[in-house]
Amino acid sequence: MCGILGIVAQTAANQILYDGLQVLQHRGQDAAGIATIDGNAFHLHKGNGLVRDVFRTRNMRALRGNAGIAHVRYPTAGSAIDHNEAQPFYVNSPFGIVLGHNGNLTNTEQLQQELFLEDRRHVNTRSDSEVLLNVLAHELQAHSTMRYRLDIKNIFDAVSGVHKRCKGAYAVVAIIAGYGLLAFRDAYGIRPLVLGSNQTELGIEYLVASESVALDTLGFKFLRDIAPGEAVFIDFDGKLYSQQCAENPQLIPCIFEYVYLARPDSVINGISVYETRLHMGEKLADKIKRLWPKHDIDVVIPIPESSRPSALQLANRLGIPFREGFVKNRYIGRTFIMPGQAMRKKSVRQKLNAISVEFKGKNVLLVDDSIVRGTTSREIVQMARDAGARKVYFASAAPPVRFPNVYGIDMPSRTELIATGRSDDEICREIGADKLVYQDIDDLKEAVRMASPNSKIKYFEASCFDGDYITGDITLEYLNILEAARDGGKVKDDDEDVQLDLGLVMSEDD
Repeated sequence: MCGILGIVAQTAANQILYDGLQVLQHRGQDAAGIATIDGNAFHLHKGNGLVRDVFRTRNMRALRGNAGIAHVRYPTAGSAIDHNEAQPFYVNSPFGIVLGHNGNLTNTEQLQQELFLEDRRHVNTRSDSEVLLNVLAHELQAHSTMRYRLDIKNIFDAVSGVHKRCKGAYAVVAIIAGYGLLAFRDAYGIRPLVLGSNQTELGIEYLVASESVALDTLGFKFLRDIAPGEAVFIDFDGKLYSQQCAENPQLIPCIFEYVYLARPDSVINGISVYETRLHMGEKLADKIKRLWPKHDIDVVIPIPESSRPSALQLANRLGIPFREGFVKNRYIGRTFIMPGQAMRKKSVRQKLNAISVEFKGKNVLLVDDSIVRGTTSREIVQMARDAGARKVYFASAAPPVRFPNVYGIDMPSRTELIATGRSDDEICREIGADKLVYQDIDDLKEAVRMASPNSKIKYFEASCFDGDYITGDITLEYLNILEAARDGGKVKDDDEDVQLDLGLVMSEDD
């Protein structure tokens, strides 16, 4: 999971990009980077850490120019980030290009071999984003004129070439020296990307971002989502061009963006994230009424932050008091993405502290957006008991996370997912709760659709819940190799995976 920005402005781009990264900080807290262009010279600064820690005044002064891109990153391999893999990435042949990428390629190994053996291009890191950059550079070279000149058709043809070669999820921003800003999205639109504009006295400015909230806070007018498979190109004179570059594109966005990843004040694919979370709470309340009509819940307490709208609406629908029971330390990173169980467990206690008066002697329903590894849930249930709760019930606004996510979220190992191979009752015992209620997958999809009744979205990328990988290239062998990278190189035998029922073909009634 990452956050990306790209801008062609009328004044210095560095401050706009910095401010935009601050707004998108929730999408990546491990590394940050900004690249600008002044004439034909790139200026790049990147490093590990939060945006405020990576950039100093001297760094900002060096980022000259009116156009640039920016990136915040979580590593999707689940280990501490290599500083060499911080983005943006850069190549200088045959064109100077800087690129930032949100998502994950699922055929990286194949592309690496093609780049080395056929394209004669060298990749310096293990990052799939650097692979994607080199594929783009090769396609630009292949579609350029004999003198290595580009026009709009060449650029869009190159993006078409990228779509034909790259599989997986990718939202991309890139600057091509001497030409302009390029942004494009994979053919399924798995990861979000929006376009905005700002009319100034000096002329129009364009901004591309992962979420609409970046446009709002920077004073840009939301124009539209960049469509699946579409490429948008903005030259340095501020002229905008767009073209559909993929064969058979269809919008199948990641549903986890609405559950957890995106800020609630964002609108993604025409759907309000906040409204979807309200509807998730309503659906969950209806399930509790249906399955547990004579419940003895005294109070509903959210686990900050993203579960708050769902918990509030659930409490309203059940007619139960809603209370804030935890105080969050905002300076601790997201725990489910942190490497290592010990680090995650320690971080939970640093991140949250209970308000005892809201728990003492009560039957408490804790509401979280999802349960991934279960470490956070287990610690929070114990915190509620330590604060004096008589009984602790737990509700997840999302269904059980039983499958790895391979499209840019750090959920790649089945052994680390608490719901894989366990029943709801077993999960309940594992986290130490008195009762556990999960959202149903169909209710989750309906909750998102309810936030935009006129939406034409028919399917969602929900593989972490249903094992349905829309790109059609995910096999048990692929998952075993992916997990081996986390487990020190030991590849599991297929007979170790008999409990995993992967839905590799999209169901017709999804």
